[in-house]
Amino acid sequence: MKIKDLEFEPFVTEAELAEVVRHTAERINADYAGRKVVLCPVLTGSFMFFADLARQLTVENEVCFVKYTSYEGTASSGRVEAPLPFPAKVKDRDVLIVEDVIDTGISMDYMLQQLRALQPRSVRVCALFYKPGSMQKDFRVDYVGREIGNEFIVGYGLDYDQQGRTLKEVYVVKS
Repeated sequence: MKIKDLEFEPFVTEAELAEVVRHTAERINADYAGRKVVLCPVLTGSFMFFADLARQLTVENEVCFVKYTSYEGTASSGRVEAPLPFPAKVKDRDVLIVEDVIDTGISMDYMLQQLRALQPRSVRVCALFYKPGSMQKDFRVDYVGREIGNEFIVGYGLDYDQQGRTLKEVYVVKS
């Protein structure tokens, strides 16, 4: 499959994604049992993962979308913008950030600094994909759907210059 100037091939199937989501939801349900959590999906990439995850959560929750960006094309720009930051109402609450992919960690590190300044009771991080070999920051990812290498992926919310987000499966750039 071709998107713009790049060729992609299948990487993670729809069935594999469903299993990752199910397993992640089970862990979150167990960890937050009896508590109310503020779910903060990071737009735009996490929307498909979050929608599937949210439907499987049984814990009491509230949803608060946020938007932090640092990507240009296929790589992090190193600069983070926050067009939709965390709201002040997270103070003294349990917060779970839901992200599509954690790559360099630059955006997430910035988000965590911004969020901690608002004094939540607790903060945890959930990522569908995690690239530990690309990390440049030091923080804990509490829920990892799947660890991957430094591949560039698209689909299931992830994009290449705003294209490919609505694909049901995840694709990787052909090597």
